[in-house]
Amino acid sequence: MIETTKVLPRVLEARAVTKTYRSTQAVDGVDLDISPGELVGLLGPNGAGKSTFVKIACGLVRPSTGSLSVCQAPAGSVSARRSIGYLAELFRFPPWLRADEVMALHQRLSGSDGGAEERMRLLDRVGLAGVSTRRIDAMSKGMQQRLGLAQSLIGDPRLLLLDEPTSALDPAGRRLVRELLIELRNAGVSVLLNSHLLTEIEPICDRVLILVKGKVLASGSPAEMTAGDGVEIETEAGLRIFPGVSKQEVPALVSKLIAEGRSIYSVTPGRQTLEQIYLDAVKGEMG
Repeated sequence: MIETTKVLPRVLEARAVTKTYRSTQAVDGVDLDISPGELVGLLGPNGAGKSTFVKIACGLVRPSTGSLSVCQAPAGSVSARRSIGYLAELFRFPPWLRADEVMALHQRLSGSDGGAEERMRLLDRVGLAGVSTRRIDAMSKGMQQRLGLAQSLIGDPRLLLLDEPTSALDPAGRRLVRELLIELRNAGVSVLLNSHLLTEIEPICDRVLILVKGKVLASGSPAEMTAGDGVEIETEAGLRIFPGVSKQEVPALVSKLIAEGRSIYSVTPGRQTLEQIYLDAVKGEMG
């Protein structure tokens, strides 16, 4: 009997998406697929088109050309919106509401019937269970940011669209968000994470896209993007870099060094940093 592997439908599919505002090309031919349980990071400088693309995925902005679907439904349709959890970069909650009331409001807006149990469970996941009755105007920016993340999880969305979710958070808050995103990914939730913080993207994302002037200039897994050529070999004489050496040529090179009387302490494939790749891409496009 031949076993077949079931291919799950894409959670997000974008094809040649563009968005033009008068003379400004905010998004320029972006293609992107996101699979179930995949965490994709979107990197780029201010004005690169990241937030515009996220808003297109939410259905808040219509593309000028191209198409985008969420869970096989057109972006902006009722079906697509029911599959999405969204945290905008700049959001505001009514200052007179309590945290629990904000959650209840978003339950009504999303049609969730999770009730008090869902509200407390999600507040607890972001470390706010003890302040559910606190008014928004009495919360720090970091607490409001975590509340925003909690509301994005209402209704168990299949796709999270997060625009700078760790802004205003201290190191402990950023760690909490990273751990939560990994937990969600392991549970099969897909995430599109828009951030300018490479330290937030690289450790947790399955894939990274670098967007500059609306175009995808580089994409791939962090490991693929940072893999360089050559090899670094440490001997008793110090660390030496051998550029242009392929993986298959490393054993012969090590044997040659040993035959020359060198003591080999370590052999490390040459690598680039994601930061350098990002800076090179931005510099090359921005001039």
